[in-house]
Amino acid sequence: MTLSTTSTRRGLHRAWYVAAVAFVTILGAAGFRATPGVLITPLREEFGWSAGTISLAVSVNLVLYGLTAPFAAALMDRFGMRRVVAVALLLIACGSGLTVLMTASWHLLLLWGVLVGLGTGSMALVFAATVVDRWFVRHRGLVTGVLTAGGATGQLVFLPVLAHLAQGPGWRFASLAVAAAALVVVPFVWWLLRDRPEDVGTTALGAQPGAARPAARGTGNAAVRAVSVLAAAARTRPFWLLAGGFAICGASTNGLVGTHFIPAAHDHGMAEPVAAGLLAVIGIFDIVGTVASGWLSDKIDPKVLLGVYYGLRGLSLMVLPGLFAATTEPSMLIFIVFYGLDWVATVPPTVALCRRIYGADGAVVFGWVFGAHQVGAAFAAFGAGLTRDHLGAYDLAWYGAGALCLVAAGMSLAIGHARERRT
Repeated sequence: MTLSTTSTRRGLHRAWYVAAVAFVTILGAAGFRATPGVLITPLREEFGWSAGTISLAVSVNLVLYGLTAPFAAALMDRFGMRRVVAVALLLIACGSGLTVLMTASWHLLLLWGVLVGLGTGSMALVFAATVVDRWFVRHRGLVTGVLTAGGATGQLVFLPVLAHLAQGPGWRFASLAVAAAALVVVPFVWWLLRDRPEDVGTTALGAQPGAARPAARGTGNAAVRAVSVLAAAARTRPFWLLAGGFAICGASTNGLVGTHFIPAAHDHGMAEPVAAGLLAVIGIFDIVGTVASGWLSDKIDPKVLLGVYYGLRGLSLMVLPGLFAATTEPSMLIFIVFYGLDWVATVPPTVALCRRIYGADGAVVFGWVFGAHQVGAAFAAFGAGLTRDHLGAYDLAWYGAGALCLVAAGMSLAIGHARERRT
């Protein structure tokens, strides 16, 4: 213990190593979230399933991805991050690998909807929030931004690879590649990740030596704790403003752009690998935007940042329908760069507000807020699929999401009128 503490003082703090392992894990796991976007067209062509049917499975995945998060945060308190994340990766490997045997749409609903949804939800953004809360006192906003960028960027960067696999060897090969990637990540989590600073005889980065640590909360029932935290937070106005805004965030990113950008571009004659490449560019610029947002969250009122992010996103989505074409025009590239900077820049200020308002329960509260994010994403994924089926185009979905983002901007700024309180 003495050796560990001494080496930490002389060299790089152990918290940075834990953050690096978490980043690699989140980055590698992000491919699991990327697959549905490249499966819609191949599944529609092979099985004859409608966009709405396939989008329903994606919606179930998104809902479980979000609603599992608060329980996963409590389970990480109860059993540790390593165990929860390792089991989640095994669930994903099973769900993705078994899709190669499916013959009916309900198989997709069960495997990608339920199994993969539960697995990805168990190591969603609450994993990053838990790592930051346990290991960092200083640089929390910056590290939150880096870990968040790892998840969102990895999801988008994997898209061109998965799209090429789906068009070349076939979508089954892409599903097996995702399952293999999940299994590869498990040893890194089990051997290198540590749950708390005291496990290796040190303190969180920025914490004073001998400073009192928060009381352990991991002795009770994880589900009871998650629900009790929700019950308390739901009696406060900031929770509903944060959850409502984040639901619109999910609708305008994962649910709409992440799921339907590729088939929408394909409708205008663009090849799927090219459209997937554009989403990958969003992922590259997302690194800059999210890390910068984390840094700004340490210096600027987070509610102001949220208002700006949502407002700019709404305006950009209203322009998008006129930018689609068979080739990549400069105007589309400008949108891609701009949208990339804003993709998940909302996460660091949202985490900061949850921590500021709800204290030690901030990670679990953020889990529920993130659940709202995924419910919004699920409605958008399913609704956009129905829009495409009935109207033959996605235009109404883009305009509707843009208008909702402007509403989210107003909700975020209204948090300033709700006093920070706990009931």
